[in-house]
Amino acid sequence: MPVAATCRVLGISRSGLYDAMNRPPSTRAIADQALTATITAIHHGSRATYGAPRVHAELRLGLGVACGRKRVARLMRAAGLIGVCHRRKRCGQRPLPAPHDDLVQRRFTANGPDRLWCTDITEHPTGTGKVYCAAVLDVFTRKIVGWSIADHMRSELVVDALQMAIWRRHPAPGAIVHADRGSQYTSWIFGHRLREAGLLGSMGRVASSVDNTMMESFWSSMQRELLDRHAWSSREELASAIFEWIEGFYNPVRRHSGLGYRSPNDFEDLHTAATAAA
Repeated sequence: MPVAATCRVLGISRSGLYDAMNRPPSTRAIADQALTATITAIHHGSRATYGAPRVHAELRLGLGVACGRKRVARLMRAAGLIGVCHRRKRCGQRPLPAPHDDLVQRRFTANGPDRLWCTDITEHPTGTGKVYCAAVLDVFTRKIVGWSIADHMRSELVVDALQMAIWRRHPAPGAIVHADRGSQYTSWIFGHRLREAGLLGSMGRVASSVDNTMMESFWSSMQRELLDRHAWSSREELASAIFEWIEGFYNPVRRHSGLGYRSPNDFEDLHTAATAAA
């Protein structure tokens, strides 16, 4: 558009337009530019999954940068940076009568690590067939304490995840392990392993996602931040990616809104230090 026409549209003089064009950027604009660069680095470091709340938490808690969440959201919009969102795809499991009562009753709270665990299975397709993943989540720290990946969803899948959690964490007798009524969790071998370790089984109702809401939330995060972002060529490729996402990102790095935007590992470390100092 010619300069004269631009001035008419904007309702300013030609000299005013030139002054505006030649005026150096304001202090605020310079600060926004620097902050946008930091925000972009955080977003890339989160594997392009963080939205404004987690980016803001990383700035505040990780880097000590004081700024408002609305400002972060504005700069992310301007830079075209968005978080990811998706609904979880359920894994088809055959519900059976529960061998355990529901000891949780949707009260997903604990006053320390390894007192209440939740566990569940998900699945995802690849070019060579489906991958099945079972995981065990500690309610207090939101940490994945055990997991297992296989090309089947037999009972061994969930027993292997439970065994990893027991081996890593050595829970005290009486700790609760909450699951749904899938056939893997109602199997004799899963119940036998619980009894061997002195753990108490707990089961929600049939086809009720809110009865295992913490696992639903975890799977939803993995679905949108990892599984649905690629077309996986093979089971091996996806299995490796799941391992790396859990052990290299989710537990040690990913900021969790339910933990005051700390990662599960950091939250557990803070709790351990506070307990030792008490």
